Amino acid sequence: MTDIVDELKWRGLFAQSTDEDALRKALADGPVTFYCGYDPTAASLHVGHLVQVLTMRRLQQAGLRPLALVGGATGQIGDPRPTAERTLNDPETVAQWVTRLRAQIEPFLSFEGENAAVMVNNLDWTAGMSAIEFLRDIGKHFRVNKMLTKESIARRLESDEGISYTEFSYQLLQSMDFLELYRRYGCTLQQGGSDQWGNLTAGLDLIHRLEPGAEVHALATPLMTKADGTKFGKSEGGAVWLDAGMTTPYAFYQFWLNVDDRDISRYMRILSFRTPAELEELEKVTEERPQARTAQRALAEELTTLVHGADQCAAVVAASKALFGQGDLGELDEATLGAALSEVPHARVTELGPLVDLLVEAGLAPSKSGARRTVKEGGAYVNNVKAVDGEAAPAREELLHGRWLVLRRGKKNLAAIEVTAG
Repeated sequence: MTDIVDELKWRGLFAQSTDEDALRKALADGPVTFYCGYDPTAASLHVGHLVQVLTMRRLQQAGLRPLALVGGATGQIGDPRPTAERTLNDPETVAQWVTRLRAQIEPFLSFEGENAAVMVNNLDWTAGMSAIEFLRDIGKHFRVNKMLTKESIARRLESDEGISYTEFSYQLLQSMDFLELYRRYGCTLQQGGSDQWGNLTAGLDLIHRLEPGAEVHALATPLMTKADGTKFGKSEGGAVWLDAGMTTPYAFYQFWLNVDDRDISRYMRILSFRTPAELEELEKVTEERPQARTAQRALAEELTTLVHGADQCAAVVAASKALFGQGDLGELDEATLGAALSEVPHARVTELGPLVDLLVEAGLAPSKSGARRTVKEGGAYVNNVKAVDGEAAPAREELLHGRWLVLRRGKKNLAAIEVTAG
């Protein structure tokens, strides 16, 4: 199983570990149980969480036993952000989000076999603990001067807002998680992002203090970044969520399809389960023909299938092709078409006027004269059919699902007209 360390390094998933040689030996000596934690501070995970979720899947496939922790306790506190205090959510909301996040993580792991995954909740060992017990049994083993060196704590202390004792104590709760999982499941490895390194090592220190001789490890993956300096996992509409009700499968697919050429090779290695040979071939194709976006398309299809299922992936691929004239728009179901059209410029009208007016309304032409010129030159399409008369109004029978027209100028400029009740 030591090969997994080399694979993680090749894929750019190995930022640091507490002792690489000791970790390799532990992996070689026998089955290792590891955990990764997710705090329910929102109703869904977002694409930034995929790094950890898919790394858990990769480690399980290599023979390790995963414990996926969704923090019903830590989710009520929140890991300190570098800039401002978190808004606390009520326990009922957090409990609902725990259920939602568990349902999102479970499909990525196997719950059968010798290294079957286990879902855990840190509320199970914190709910019954009194404040006195927490301070005596856990807090006693932490040194404030060391906690103050954590970057997010130091930055908050320098700010005007400062930091509450609640968020300052988060590190103790996460450390207690590792201790409890060590005692309950024999967990000896914690996996997380490099921004969590202070919390990861604090857990190791706590175990070493209370369980002398214990051999435990931490493994950090690098933070995902974008070449243009913007935050990974954000689109123009905000975070890209795994929940289909918060980010549609079509928008999820488009996020990956639009990945910058400078980032795609790195993202493929981190997130794809293709072999190194397959990935290197995709990298070569991208370098030779970047305009084809072959690697982006491959990653978009792989991740959309993993997150939303093969049927949804097929539907959004069909929609993506149909919008640009490579398929029949009439064959798309209403939900998929609606999701696709929500990602393009659109206008709402109560009546269908002349096509030239609709082209202007939709932003595909600057003026009626410009719209007429586009039609005359053969560059205007209605539902993928070339328009020949700009003064004629499309018939209501042409509306897709009785609601939409898809207008296109040239090959790539799309817009939608939605007819609403007057």
